[in-house]
Amino acid sequence: MKKTILDLINENIIGVTDGKALGTYIEHKFEKILQEKYTVTIGSSAIGIDLPDPDINTDLKTTRITQPQSSCPYKNARQKIFGLGYNLIIFVYEKDDKNKNNLQFLHARFIENYRTADYQTTRGLRDILNRNGNEDDIKAFLMDRNLPVDDIGLEQITQEIINNPPNIGYLTISNALQWRLQYSRVIKLKEDIEGIVKIYDH
Repeated sequence: MKKTILDLINENIIGVTDGKALGTYIEHKFEKILQEKYTVTIGSSAIGIDLPDPDINTDLKTTRITQPQSSCPYKNARQKIFGLGYNLIIFVYEKDDKNKNNLQFLHARFIENYRTADYQTTRGLRDILNRNGNEDDIKAFLMDRNLPVDDIGLEQITQEIINNPPNIGYLTISNALQWRLQYSRVIKLKEDIEGIVKIYDH
């Protein structure tokens, strides 16, 4: 009987509890499938994202349903407002070694770059602009949210927001040395949102 990709994954991860190691293993399996079917550039930690080809420009994230989150490198403060600069594919799984088929994929999502900003920050900024808010209102809001930026950067971002209002993002992004990305909102979306593709739901 021919084994599926999930069978092969299950055989190799029984007993594995390290979420990072497990995520890396699944993402490498996915990349291998892509390489077998398409001509695609696979990235590395030096490049920064998993699929860096300009036509793809996508990073892979694998996360457990009990705490659907991951980290990504911090580039600049504007990522929280205008997006990470690349698309995301998110695999959400459940794992239980007490069962023979110990890993089950529950959700998969594709998020376009312009939807990868922080939800509360972008929603708040859009509300301010819709209420005829000015530069001072925007600066005060960003300062209240502890945006990691100096005075010069704050001025530049404020002008960019006025000239190019951000799209609503659907991640929750926490400030840290690396961004902490949380995906619950994307996973639980009931409505169809342009820029977010529900690839799979169990």
